[in-house]
Amino acid sequence: MKRLEHNIPFPSFEEISEEGIIAFGGELTTKRLIEAYSKGIFPWYGADEPVLWWCPDPRFVLFREKLHLSKRVRKLLKEKVYRVTYDQRFEEVMHHCATVERKGQHGTWIHPEMIKAYTALHRKGIAHSVEVWQGEELIGGLYGIRMGAVFCGESMFSLAPNASEYGFITMLEEDEGISMVDCQVYSAYLERLGAEEVPRDIFLLLFHLLKG
Repeated sequence: MKRLEHNIPFPSFEEISEEGIIAFGGELTTKRLIEAYSKGIFPWYGADEPVLWWCPDPRFVLFREKLHLSKRVRKLLKEKVYRVTYDQRFEEVMHHCATVERKGQHGTWIHPEMIKAYTALHRKGIAHSVEVWQGEELIGGLYGIRMGAVFCGESMFSLAPNASEYGFITMLEEDEGISMVDCQVYSAYLERLGAEEVPRDIFLLLFHLLKG
């Protein structure tokens, strides 16, 4: 496994570890993050660890045509119970994703260094947020990276029932340019929405075709 320093490029996928780590080290600069995401690689690590760069096998993805809506969410969408905006409160969405309580999870991988790095990507129009509102209160949202027709989802949060799901589905319904969502690693929650595991080589082939 290769250590990244300064302008050292990512190694070939032949050098990837069994766990799916392709490299470690380096910094979360805008240039490095753009390079990573353009190759289907993403950072995921704890606050006291070096940066770990991942491209797991299998990869968890959601294809637009396989999106599944529960009856409850269909009803919420039909009644327009929440309001959805885009790119209005990016940093606030990240903070909520970092601090919201999650069952069976202690701590967070969304630490200040990561919030700063992704906010810089947001200012360049590469990272995006979805905000879900009930009146004037932010009750849910998600953020991720846009690469052509691929939305690389990073994290989401809900402070009210089905709020993040409402925002996620609204995003897909209103942005027909998204063909595939990269969910990265398995999640039972996203599986219920239609996400599935695909082999890494198939993911990378589709990713490079769709990202443009």
